[in-house]
Parts: sequence; structure tokens; C-alpha cells
Amino acid sequence: QVQLVESGGGLVQPGGSLRLSCAATGSILSIGVMGWYRQAPGRERELVERITSGGSTDYKNSVKGRFTISRDNARYTVLLQMNSLKPEDTAVYYCNVGVLSSGSQWTGVWGQGTQVTVSS
Repeated sequence: QVQLVESGGGLVQPGGSLRLSCAATGSILSIGVMGWYRQAPGRERELVERITSGGSTDYKNSVKGRFTISRDNARYTVLLQMNSLKPEDTAVYYCNVGVLSSGSQWTGVWGQGTQVTVSS
């Protein structure tokens, strides 16, 4: 059984920074794509940025130049460095990771979500 534990959310002023962390625990054989999604009230969950095991990234245009995703495979961890935060970034941020834990099948696992609020 694999779980994702998220941390790093909080309240920050516009222009500030936060660093989100997501760590996978449990019986893990391999980690695939790791990514961050967010959902604001009344809106659909959307991709923020994701990264493959080879280092390729896919991201939302509005976060380009402000957010940076990275991964630490040895610690089964994905990070999201968020700079120059704007009120429109306010949302619950969710981690999603493709995990091979047993057998030959991959499963997608979601974190519990962490609140990011950007306000004066």
C-alpha cells in the first residue's frame, strides 16, 4: 500500500514564495510521472506541472517562469517551488504519482491535498 504525504502549503502575501513537497511511502518498486494539480472552489482540477522520470516537464502556461518542479527519486519525492505567487494561485494543491508497488501494474496515487492561499 502506497500513500502520498503533502506539506508546505499555507498563507502567503502576493509576490511571496512557497515550496510544496510530496513524498511517497510504502512498498515501492518504481516511480513514474510525478505531478502537481490544483483545484479552486467551483472549478475543475487542473494540471500545474508534471515531470517524467526522464526529466521532461509539462506545465500550465500561467505558471511558466514562476513555478519549478523537481524530483528526488532516492526519496520518492516531488517538489514544487512557487515564486511570485498571485491571488489566482489560491487553491488546494494535490500531488499525483504513478507507482509500481507490486506485480506488473502501475497505479496512480493522489495526495491528500494542501491549501495554498495568496492574499494580503
